[in-house]
Amino acid sequence: MAVDKTTILIVEDEPPIIELVSFTLKEAGWNCTAAHTASEAWEFMQMRTPHMVLLDWMLPDQSGLRLLSRIRGDRQLQALPVIMLTAKSMEEDKIAGLDNGADDYITKPFSPRELTSRIKALLRRKSPEHAQSPMSAGVVTLDPISCSVMLNEQKIDIGHAEYKLLKFFMAHPERVFSRSQLLDKVWGDHVAIEERTVDVHVLRLRKALKEAESMIKTVRSVGYMLSEK
Repeated sequence: MAVDKTTILIVEDEPPIIELVSFTLKEAGWNCTAAHTASEAWEFMQMRTPHMVLLDWMLPDQSGLRLLSRIRGDRQLQALPVIMLTAKSMEEDKIAGLDNGADDYITKPFSPRELTSRIKALLRRKSPEHAQSPMSAGVVTLDPISCSVMLNEQKIDIGHAEYKLLKFFMAHPERVFSRSQLLDKVWGDHVAIEERTVDVHVLRLRKALKEAESMIKTVRSVGYMLSEK
C-alpha cells in the first residue's frame, strides 16, 4: 500500500532557507514542494491543495500577507493551515500576521526542531487525519507511520483508499459526513470521482474490518460516520 504522506508547500524565495526547511520536513516524514513567488504558490494551490503552507512575508511579487488574505478569502482554501515563517520579528508584525489569518508565526532564524514541533501541533489541531500519532477505536488501531491497521492486535489487509477513509473517520469519530464531504476531505477537491464511489469504498472498508464493521454507520439520507456506540 502506498504511503499517503502529508504535503507541505514552502513559499519562500531564498534557496538556503528552502533547502533547510525541505531537509527538515523530509526528515520528519513529510512531502514538500517549494514556490518562489506568491503567484507560483497560488497556481500550485489551484491544481493541488497542500495540507499546510509555510509562508514567508517578503516575496518578490507581492507580500506573503496579501497571499494569506487571498487564501482566507477562497472557499476551497480558507481552512488551510498556514504558518508564517519570516524574518519580520517585531510584535506588531506578529500581530498583523495572526490577525490576517495565520495559524502560527515563527521568526527567522528558527530551530528545525521547533519548526517540526509547531507543524505537528498545528496538524493535530487543524487536521487530525494528518497527525502521526496512532489512533484507536474499539478493537481497531491505526498507525499513520507504518500505514497499518490492527484488529484485535492482528494486522489486517486493507486497500489504500479504504485506509485513507478509515483514517479520516477515526480522526473525526461520532461525526457524520456526506459523500461529497468525504470526497473532498479524503480524496481531495481536485479529484474527479463520483459520489457513489464512496459507497463502494465504505463496503470494502467494512469487509476489511470484519467483526468491527458495525463501527462504520450509515446515516440515512445524510452519509456515514464512525461510532463505537
